[in-house]
Amino acid sequence: MTHEEQEARVLATDAAIELICEIRRDHPDILFHQSGGCCDGSSPMCYPADDYIVGDNDVKLGEVDGVPVYISASQYEIWKHTQLIIDVVPGRGGMFSLDNGREKRFFTRSRLFGGEACPLPTRN
Repeated sequence: MTHEEQEARVLATDAAIELICEIRRDHPDILFHQSGGCCDGSSPMCYPADDYIVGDNDVKLGEVDGVPVYISASQYEIWKHTQLIIDVVPGRGGMFSLDNGREKRFFTRSRLFGGEACPLPTRN
């Protein structure tokens, strides 16, 4: 078995799971779609499941805390050797993402399968 077959394609930190639980109090059925980098950068966007239409070209990476996580097929081709880790950092969420207005937002970290997670970028 390869590393990709042994390891989950997507994980969530404890902080992300806490924010997921907070959001689910208002929106019980949600999903994530890894943004492709347009208006909201490359962020995991959280939507009510019935407000987002999963496209034929979207790939389901897996689930975190029972919440499905999708990525576009074109992005999947770039990131297919990478494990995505959904985390939380201070700040505003994406304009249409359910984390917006909570003063914390979802953030994607990544690592090559079998490697170390990428650290947060430092700000000056």
